[in-house]
Amino acid sequence: MFVLKSLFGQMWGNPANPELIQIPAGQLYLVRPDSIKGSRECIFKDAVATIRRTGVEFQYQLVVTRAYEEGEDQLLEEDAETDDERAFLIDQALAFRFGQLDGDATFAWRDLSGDEGDLWEFVCSKTVSKATSKVFEVTVLHCIYERKYQRSHDLALDDDLEALRYIEPSAPATPAKAGKGKGTSPTKSPVAAAVAESPAEDAPAEDPFKDVPVLHKALAELYLFDLETDVFVIQEKEVEVDLASNGDFDVWLIVRHKGVPFISLPIDSEMNPRFDMANNAFMFTFRETEGLQGMTWCLRFDAAAFPEWKDQFTIVMWENKNKVSYAKAKRDEQRYIQDAYGDIAMGEEEEAEVEEEEEADEESEGTDDTDDTTESDEAFARGARNQQLAVGYKNDLSFVQRGDMIGVFAHDQDKVRFRTAIDRVKDMDGKAFSPKKIMLHNQDADMLLLDPNHKNSMFRMDLEYGKIVDEWKVSDVVPVDNILPDSKYAQMNPQQTLIGHSHNGIFRIDPRVAGNKLVESQFKQYATKNDFSAAATTESGRLAVASNKGDIRLFDAIGKNAKTALPALGDPIIGVDVSADGRWLVATCKTYLLLIDTLIGDGRYKGSLGFDRSFPADSKPVPRRLQLKPEHVAYMEDPVSFTPATFNTGVNEAERTIVTSTGKYVVIWNFRRLKQGRTDDYQIKKYDSHVVADNFKFGADKNIIVALEHNVLMANKKDLAKPTRSSLAPGMGAGGGGDRGTGMLNTPVKNLRQSRSDIVNSPY
Repeated sequence: MFVLKSLFGQMWGNPANPELIQIPAGQLYLVRPDSIKGSRECIFKDAVATIRRTGVEFQYQLVVTRAYEEGEDQLLEEDAETDDERAFLIDQALAFRFGQLDGDATFAWRDLSGDEGDLWEFVCSKTVSKATSKVFEVTVLHCIYERKYQRSHDLALDDDLEALRYIEPSAPATPAKAGKGKGTSPTKSPVAAAVAESPAEDAPAEDPFKDVPVLHKALAELYLFDLETDVFVIQEKEVEVDLASNGDFDVWLIVRHKGVPFISLPIDSEMNPRFDMANNAFMFTFRETEGLQGMTWCLRFDAAAFPEWKDQFTIVMWENKNKVSYAKAKRDEQRYIQDAYGDIAMGEEEEAEVEEEEEADEESEGTDDTDDTTESDEAFARGARNQQLAVGYKNDLSFVQRGDMIGVFAHDQDKVRFRTAIDRVKDMDGKAFSPKKIMLHNQDADMLLLDPNHKNSMFRMDLEYGKIVDEWKVSDVVPVDNILPDSKYAQMNPQQTLIGHSHNGIFRIDPRVAGNKLVESQFKQYATKNDFSAAATTESGRLAVASNKGDIRLFDAIGKNAKTALPALGDPIIGVDVSADGRWLVATCKTYLLLIDTLIGDGRYKGSLGFDRSFPADSKPVPRRLQLKPEHVAYMEDPVSFTPATFNTGVNEAERTIVTSTGKYVVIWNFRRLKQGRTDDYQIKKYDSHVVADNFKFGADKNIIVALEHNVLMANKKDLAKPTRSSLAPGMGAGGGGDRGTGMLNTPVKNLRQSRSDIVNSPY
C-alpha cells in the first residue's frame, strides 16, 4: 500500500483536522429482517458519512448526516428540533461488513440498540468512486485496530487488519416463503446479498489473447490513480504483466488478473510511460477512446524482478518505434537508450543553495499577473485560429500568425496589447498564403516567411510597411523546410545570412548573392533521407539538428560532418533549443522533453563540447527525459502533446527556466533544479482554451508570451503553480472525479489488432 501512504499521512498526521475521511453522497437504511414494519427502511435519502476523531486517543466516530437539498434547510424553523445525524463509536462489536448492492459500494454495521440481527447500512452514491469507498473501508479497519489495541495503526500488518473484518456466518438453508410470482427462493437479507455479490465470482471470460506469444512475464501489484482521493489506490494485489508480440515490432502490454485480460494496449509513447525507481513501479496512461479522459495506472513489481522488467520494456519500446532489432544497435547506443529511462544525477548541485536564494529574491520583486489583454481589432479577430508566435528581441513586440494574417502585439509592462494586424499576407504575384514558418530578421525590421506553395523560396516582409517586398529563390532543386538565425541572437544585429535545411540537407542562405541564395560551399547533403525536423544555433553559431527519427546531430560549422551524432530513441523531435554557450540542449517530442548535457566528461577531449569534439564511444551523454507525472496527466482532458520547448533568452542572461505547453496548460521547469537531477520540479497553469505557442519575453524569464487559439496574453512566471488538484483542474469539486474511479474490474480493454496470430478481436 505504498502509494496510499501520502493520503493516510495527510488524514492521520494532522490532529487539528477532526475529520479523517468522508463519503460525500449516499443513503442510510435501517435493516430489520424480522420486523413486521418491513425489512428495509430509508432513514436519510441523501446522506454524508464521515469518520471523525473524538476527544479520546485511539477512539473514533462514524457520523452519518442528512444532506439537505439547496434551500430545504431554510424551511426549518430556527428552534425546531431535527434528528438529522447518527453517530456511532467505531468498535469491533459493530461487526462492520462491506459489499455491493446493484454495483454501488455498501458498508453495514450492527444496530446495538435494536433487536438481534438489526443493521445500519450506508449505500454509496454512484458518483462515489470505488477507490474512495476502498480507502473508507481501510480507514474503518484502522480505527477498529487502534481502539482494540490502544496503539497506532501504523504498527498493524495486513493480516492484523484482515482479522478485524466481520465474516458472515454460514446459515443452513431455510424453506422458501410463499410469495407472489412464479418463482420462489430462500430469503436473504439485502446486506448479505451485497456481501455475496463480487466481481470475482463472475464466470471467467474467454481470453482473446491466448494465442499471442509472450516475450516476458512478471507479477506485480496493480494500482489506479483516483481523482477524488488524489492518490493511487490498490486494485489487485497480484496481476500478471505480459509483454506480448502481435507481430514484428508490435509488442503490447497485457495485464491479467487470474488469467483474464484486464488491460491491454500497444507499447508506444502515447501511453506516457514512466518508471519510479525508488518504488520499483511503472506508471502509464490508458485512454480507451480519443476525446475521453485517460486513466492512470501503476504496476509495482518485486524489487528483484523490476530491473529485468524495466530493461525488457525499454527494449521493446525502442524496437516498436524504430522497427529494427535492438541487437543491431551498438553497445554505446544501447547504454544511451537505457540511460534515457534511468535515474542519473546531473551535477552542478553545489550551486543549488545560492541559486535558490537568488530566485526567491527575484520572485519577491515580481508583480502580479492579471492575464489581461485588450481585444484584437476586427480584422484580426475574424481570422482563423492562432498558429505561430515570434517574439521580438529589439522592439518589445510579438507577432502572432493566424491563417494569412499576422497580429502585432506590444509588450506593456506585464501585459500585451494589440497594436495592429497585417491583413492578407500575399506573395509577389498578389496571391494570399498562410506561412508555414515565420522568423524575425535584421534587427526585427524584417520577417522571413516560408510559403508551402513555394518550396524552394522564402519571402521577406518589411514590417514597417507590413507587406512582402522580396522573394528569395534558394535553390532550383533543394526545398527549404525550415529556416533559423545564423546564431542565437543574430536577429538583434544587421546580420543578412541565415541557415536553412531540407529533409536531408543543411545549408547557409545569403540573400546578397546573385541568383539562387544557397551558398554551395556551405551545403551538406546526406545521401539517405534523414528526415530533419528542427534545428537551433548557439550564440557562437554552432548548430544542432534533430530529425523525425529521433536522432540529434551537433555541428561546429555548416558544410562539414557532424562532430557528434546522438542515437534516436524513436520518437519524432518536433523542436530543439540550445543554451547560448552550447552546453545544454533541450529536444521536444510529443509526450516528453529530452535534456542533454553536451559537455564531454571523459577521455582525451574532456571539457570540450559535443559540438566541437566527438564523445568517446563509452561516454556518451545521459539524456534526461522530462515528463509530466502520470497522476497529473490523469486530470487533463487531452493527451499530452508538447509544443517546442525553449530556454529563456537574453544577452548575458543565464538560462534559468524551460517553457513548453500541452493542451490548455503552460508548463515550466526550473532549469537549475533540473541540473541537480530534480526532473519532477515543474510548475503549471491552466487556461480556458488550448495553447498553440509560447515563449519567454526577451531578456529574462519572468514573463511568458502565450498564444491561445483566439487570444494572446502575457503570463507571469509567479502565477504558475506546482501541480495540484486546484492548479490542474481549477473549480473541481470533491466529487469531481465522477465515475472515473469506478472502473476497477470493468475497464474497457484495448484489443490487439487482427494479425497472423489469429487474435480474437472482441472486448473483454
